[in-house]
Amino acid sequence: MSGTPDRLAILTEGWRRRVGAAVDHLRADGFAGRVGLILGSGLGNFVDAIEDAHAVEYGDIPGYATTTVAEHSGRLVRGTAGGVPVVVMQGRLHPYEGLPLDELLLPTAVLGGLGIEAAVITNAAGGLNRLYTPGDLMVIRDQIDMHLDDPLRGLLAEPFAAPPGAPGAEGAAAVLAEIGRSGGLPDLYDVKLAGSLVAAGGRAGVPVHTGTYASMPGPAYEAKAEIGMLRRIGCDAVGMSTAPETVLLRRLGVRTVGLSCITNPARETGQPQLSHQDVVEVGAMVRDRVAKLLLAFLESFSGGS
Repeated sequence: MSGTPDRLAILTEGWRRRVGAAVDHLRADGFAGRVGLILGSGLGNFVDAIEDAHAVEYGDIPGYATTTVAEHSGRLVRGTAGGVPVVVMQGRLHPYEGLPLDELLLPTAVLGGLGIEAAVITNAAGGLNRLYTPGDLMVIRDQIDMHLDDPLRGLLAEPFAAPPGAPGAEGAAAVLAEIGRSGGLPDLYDVKLAGSLVAAGGRAGVPVHTGTYASMPGPAYEAKAEIGMLRRIGCDAVGMSTAPETVLLRRLGVRTVGLSCITNPARETGQPQLSHQDVVEVGAMVRDRVAKLLLAFLESFSGGS
């Protein structure tokens, strides 16, 4: 099995075989890149900016489930954007689609197995911060995962081991592992990459906020009391994805940065009726700005940025 052995080695044996089969299949088709991108609802047009693009349908990749959500194409695309080799998930799987976590997260594990250095994870989200309006963009500073279940439970061979390449993996982290405790991942979202994405917005003329993202199971939109709770615990935006993918990528040693497209205001009182189509329509309104921002970020990307 090829791919990135150090990363795949931390997965449980059965899941490692499944992830490895998909990685081998894709590598044989030329899939590799420095940056991986996961595109949220209505934001898939970024692939139009990829040079020498080559796409494969999820259904044609061993072990992949196909997405059932509108505006999630369900393709993996490789090529070059902003002068950087990229691998792009055009459409993602969601917990509310009823998939077990090993199927839900398999495409994300494969993305890590293809050797990417960093990942940009985008989503459509409701605005909890009262200053946000539909169409605003938010660089994710941190997250609160409200799924109430560890997305990696049963998927890691050594649950307390440090991520591949983590500083101190042979020191303090190893000691913590021996006593059954993990030091955790204090920065799920890479601070330097987040700063680079904010700076890219300035260069591209695309203003961005920074804030905390709440990830809910869905598919129902939040009740008014839930909106109030999320606002009170410090969340600025809420969606139904991203958190499980981010946890896995960081666990695999991939640097991550997140971007939310604010599609609607979340209100504790007078909440307007909301549908997935409403979310998609706002995403379509701002997707050109999102693509412009991502290209500016990639043009300045370097492994040390």
